[in-house]
Amino acid sequence: MEDRIARFEQAILPHLDAAYNLARWLTRDVHDAEDLVQEACLRALKSFGGFRGGNARPWLLTIVRNTCYTWMQQNRSRELTTVFDEEIHSGETNECNAETLIMRGADVKQLTKALEELPIEYREAIVLRELEGLSYREIADVADVPIGTVMSRLARARKRLQQSLTGTMRKEVQLGL
Repeated sequence: MEDRIARFEQAILPHLDAAYNLARWLTRDVHDAEDLVQEACLRALKSFGGFRGGNARPWLLTIVRNTCYTWMQQNRSRELTTVFDEEIHSGETNECNAETLIMRGADVKQLTKALEELPIEYREAIVLRELEGLSYREIADVADVPIGTVMSRLARARKRLQQSLTGTMRKEVQLGL
C-alpha cells in the first residue's frame, strides 16, 4: 500500500497546480476549485491501480474535469448549457487577433474577465491549451471529444476573446481612458 501511495504522489503531485488551474477556470470560484481538486485526487487515488503509466497530467486533468462537470451538473446546471448562435460564435472580423492584443498590453483583468465570460467548453479548451500547454490530442482525450471539436472550440474561443478584448479597448478609447 505504501508503495502505491508513493507512486501516486510521484505521478500526481507535480500536476496539482494544473489541476487547480483547470478547476478554477471551470468553476470560476477558488473555494469550489480547491474542494473539487481534493475530491478529484481522492478519486484518482482510488482508481490509481487502473493507471497504465505514461503521462499522468492528462489522466489527472480528465478526472478533475469530470469531477467539475459532475459537480456543476448538480449545482449549476444552467452554466453547462450553451446555445449556439452562429452570429455570436463565428466571430468574423478582420481586426487583430487575441495574441496581438495581449502582446499590446491588454490588461490582465480584462483578459480574465473575457476568459470567464466564455462558454465553459471554450474556456476549458483555452485553459488546457494556452495555460496548461496540452496538445490537441491530450485535450481531446481529457474532454473526450474528437480533435476536430478541440480545434473548433479553440478557434471559436480565440475569436470570442478577440471580440471581447477589442470591444473593451474600443470602449476605453471612446471614453478617453
